[in-house]
Amino acid sequence: MFLRDETGLELAGGTTARAFGRALVEYPVPTRFDRVRDALAQVDWVPDLGSRVGSRDWWRGLATCTALCAATWALSPGFRPLVGAVPAPLAGAEWDESRALAISPLALGADTGRHMAANDLVAPLAEAPERPSVELSATLGEGDALDRVLIRAGVGRNDAEAAAALVSQAVDPAAIKAGTRIALTLGRRADRTTARPLEALDFRARFDLGLTLTRAATGLTMTRKPIAIDSTPLRIQGLVGSSLYRTTRAAGVPAKIVEAYIKALATRMSIGRDVTAADRFDLIVERDRAATGETRIGNLLFAGLDQGRKTVQLVRFAADPSNEDASIGGWFDVNGQTERRAVSGLPVLGRITSSFGWRMHPLLGFTRMHKGLDIGAPYGSPIHAMTDGIVAFAGRTGGYGNFVKLAHGGGMASGYGHMSRIAVSSGTRVRQGQVIGYVGSTGMSTGPHLHWEVWRNGTAINPSSVAFTSVAALSGEKLRAFKARVARLLAVRVGA
Repeated sequence: MFLRDETGLELAGGTTARAFGRALVEYPVPTRFDRVRDALAQVDWVPDLGSRVGSRDWWRGLATCTALCAATWALSPGFRPLVGAVPAPLAGAEWDESRALAISPLALGADTGRHMAANDLVAPLAEAPERPSVELSATLGEGDALDRVLIRAGVGRNDAEAAAALVSQAVDPAAIKAGTRIALTLGRRADRTTARPLEALDFRARFDLGLTLTRAATGLTMTRKPIAIDSTPLRIQGLVGSSLYRTTRAAGVPAKIVEAYIKALATRMSIGRDVTAADRFDLIVERDRAATGETRIGNLLFAGLDQGRKTVQLVRFAADPSNEDASIGGWFDVNGQTERRAVSGLPVLGRITSSFGWRMHPLLGFTRMHKGLDIGAPYGSPIHAMTDGIVAFAGRTGGYGNFVKLAHGGGMASGYGHMSRIAVSSGTRVRQGQVIGYVGSTGMSTGPHLHWEVWRNGTAINPSSVAFTSVAALSGEKLRAFKARVARLLAVRVGA
């Protein structure tokens, strides 16, 4: 049974061109060429040579790369250099004209440029004329004298000595800072056998004073040029952050001021342990500002640290001759008290070779009380005073060899033995850290070292158990002057 639909196709049960409602499509049979083309299309001819090294795909990619390179080399046409036209060399007048217009290095003996021969209008000179005046600049060296600097610059001896005498009427020549620049003007001289006269001299004798010397009819005259100076101190505050040193340096504080600030705080606390990132630093330094624009930074005047729960405020104050413990001055808190600590645990840089207590004496051969510490150090190493004191004895004594004894007050004293050389004399006052001698091996000694003893009320004690600190307080007129100074410093505005 055959049915025909509206498209004209006959429908039947699997024997017609349409089965089960779908048209049957006949495909052409693929040839061998089609199969080869399809197989080649599935092959990756340019694999990544950086991966799967040694596999079949990698070798195939290497072969493809080699074949392409070989084909490129075989089919390359090749290149031959193109020879440019070389101009003919110049000669005769053309060469002279070209050289006259060229520029050659002077270091190679250049003689380029047009030259004109002298004619009848040229009058020869017996000698080259001198300039009517010469302007020079000289620099004052370390330990140099003003007259010697002027003479080396070309000033006559008489003029140099006269200029130095005039300058000495205004300032001390020795007080002029090294590196000062001196501007000179030398005038016309009568003949070449004499020095040029000094016509003018100008330099800055002090930070607040400039001097000018000029030649008048009667000789050199001096003019003073005072410079207005503002001496308001500079105050800098900020957060400590990750590093106290780096933060203060980033705030514009000079390195020497930062070092003085840290040393001042170190007299009252441990910088590494007690200072935190949340603390605030407070510094006041001397500052002079000249009307000409220059700025000069002086010493640190105030060192403060605000830790919230605790505030450290230290002020530098001059010496107090009436107070023996405060005679050298230093850093005082706002209440007028100062505390000085030893900067090191040992008076010499070295290692302890023998401790305090009973021991077998290395030379005597029997057990004996060792009343101090032996500190081994290289021969000639400097020995420092652990704290302030007066030299009670300095000389040679028995087995101690060259020996120095210091009296520190309050019943405390210290001794330093076996020195190679003594640097102080009896009766003089020494400061903490001052060099009092040098390591040696005098007396009963087996090698270069320092024997260090400490006494309290005449009894030897273990030096390791002593904290070398001294506390002093201002009083009377000094305390009132100190309080006034603190008030003036705390009134300074930040960045003013």
